[in-house]
Formats: sequence, C-alpha cells, structure tokens
Amino acid sequence: MKVLTVFGTRPEAIKMAPLVKILHELPSVEQKVCSTGQHREMLEPIMAFFEIKADFDLNIMQAGQDLTDITCRILQSMRLVFEKFRPNWVLVHGDTTTALAATLAAFYAGIRVGHVEAGLRTGNLQAPFPEEANRLLVDRLAAAYFAPTQRNADNLLREGVDSSRILVTGNTVIDALLWAKEKVSGFSEKVPAEVRAAYEKGTRVLLVTGHRRENFGDGFKQICEALHTLASQYHDLNIVYPVHLNPQVQQPVHKYLSDLPNVFLTDPMDYPDFVFAMKSSWLILTDSGGIQEEAPSLGKPVLVMRDTTERPEGLEAGTIQLVGADKGRIVAAVREWLNQGTLVATSNPYGEGNASERIVSYLLETPDRY
Repeated sequence: MKVLTVFGTRPEAIKMAPLVKILHELPSVEQKVCSTGQHREMLEPIMAFFEIKADFDLNIMQAGQDLTDITCRILQSMRLVFEKFRPNWVLVHGDTTTALAATLAAFYAGIRVGHVEAGLRTGNLQAPFPEEANRLLVDRLAAAYFAPTQRNADNLLREGVDSSRILVTGNTVIDALLWAKEKVSGFSEKVPAEVRAAYEKGTRVLLVTGHRRENFGDGFKQICEALHTLASQYHDLNIVYPVHLNPQVQQPVHKYLSDLPNVFLTDPMDYPDFVFAMKSSWLILTDSGGIQEEAPSLGKPVLVMRDTTERPEGLEAGTIQLVGADKGRIVAAVREWLNQGTLVATSNPYGEGNASERIVSYLLETPDRY
C-alpha cells in the first residue's frame, strides 16, 4: 500500500507526526510525506523534533499572497507530485487551505482521501473563516473519515456519509502530546531568559496564543486591550504571549502590550518549549483549536477567544470556556479564575493517545473499494 501524507502548517504537522511515524515503521506501507510549506518558518522545527523529513517540499509561500494564491499553487504543485508518486491514499488533516487544496488535487487525480480530524462543525461558514468551509468541502470529497469523537461522527452521518467509511479514533494531537511530554523536561535556551524567569517566580502565568483570521482587526484590538487591563491591575500575574508571525497579529500586539513589565512577548515557541509552557502555566487564553484538545491532558483550563467552537465536547466536560474576542468578557473570565478558579478535571474527551494506531489499522484492513 502506498500512502502520501500532506501537511503545511505547524498544527497539521504536530497532529500528523505520530501517524507518519507509525506508517514509516510498517514494511507493507510505502509512505511519502509532502509539505506545502504553508507555514514554513513554524513548520521546520516541528519536523525536526519529530524526526520527519519531507519527500516533496512544495515551498508555496510568497509574500503578500492570499487564500486564492495558496490554493492555486498547491493545486498545481500537487499535480506534479502525483506524476512522480501515485498513492492508494492521500491523508490530509483538519481544515486548512493545505487540506482543502490537497484534497481537491487528489480528487481530480482519482486518488482516495482519508480525512484525519473529520466531522468538526460550528454550523457557521464565517466562524471560523475559512476553516468551516474548508472542512465541509474536504468531507464532501473524502473516502474515509477519521472522527475524533462520536459527536463528529454523528455530524457526518447527518450529512449522509456511509457509516462504514467513518471511524471514531480520538484526536492524534493527544498522541503527539503524550509522546512529547516524555521528551520535554524544561525550556530550551531558545526561550528568552525573562520568559523562563517568569515561570520560575512561582507566580501565576497566563499563556496566550492567537492567530484566527476572524479576529483580525477589532478582535485583536479587544484582545490586546483586555490583556493590557489585566496586566495593569494584577502585577503578580505574568502574561506570556508567543506572537504569531502574521503582521495582522504582530502589529496590534506590539502596539498595545510592548511596554508592560509583566507581559512577555516572544517569537512563536518551538513545539517542545510550548508543551512545557502549557504544562507549567496556570491558565491558557487562546483562539486555537488544538489547545482546546491538549489542555485537558495537562489539567489546564482554557478560555477560548471565539464565540463558537467545533469542539463542544470541551464545553460539556468543563475544560474550556468561550469568551470571544471581547475585552469585557476576557477580563471578567480571567478575574473570576484569579479570585476563585480551581483546576478542571483531567479527563480528556479527545482520547487517550491511540488515535494514530486506529487510523493505520483501518487503512490496512479496509478493502480497496472506494
């Protein structure tokens, strides 16, 4: 069996890494890895940490490009990849532009697509944008669906997907996290000394991440104003913010937060450093999807800077709380945790770390009939 695994962003690489590693160990599988390079600077350290090399590097990123440019470049490049290597399966992950374009390219080439992290839905095409549309389109074209939870599987069944093509697996991000935890015992020297010191002081550390397009503009202004208010009022609260490289994130963050002694702005952390940061933080404030899944395994509560989530299992389990990109709601929620918050239960609705094994078993056992 031949398998091509495609990813292009840091979250995709993290979540696909344990799957890639298992497939590489199987003598009956010829696997190749394709990186689109959608987030090149943030992607390469992940691949190095997990000891993964790309057989095909599309290197599609160019300054100033938009979603149309990214999609077109991946489509054209994937056509050339399929001329050199024609797999039985193309595996894509989640809801990125890489996942959508690789799926469309495989569909045009008559190659089956397995969608890892299938069936997530918010029901709103604009939130998150463009991810909700991407995941819907990928699931319309896929041949196999690896759903993290039963709720995700139920979404697919309601949309008419044949149940024999759906497998509830848990989320591969937990596989990656548990593997990384065993390797990480502290920060590397790449983390600035002042950030390491912030964690060593024994005070509460609020870890912040943000990157969603839906929050660009006023959303990030509100987020930054909320953090400014909290830092100004609670001097014993240290705020650590690895800032996404997108200028739409960098500009407001540095404008509003660069002059506060208890706010530490850093470059994006390498994955092992970020795992240690999550493990060592008191509270996490994010608009990320993956962190909503990882935090329960580390016993960390998460405030989600979105109005909707395609991961309602975390809401039901009490591991996450929606606060939107809204200054008032963010400040109020963090204050509540400062005054009376306690750690959430560590049970994780997204699995116990064996999702990748389940996916590989399905691929090996499923007849070549799609």
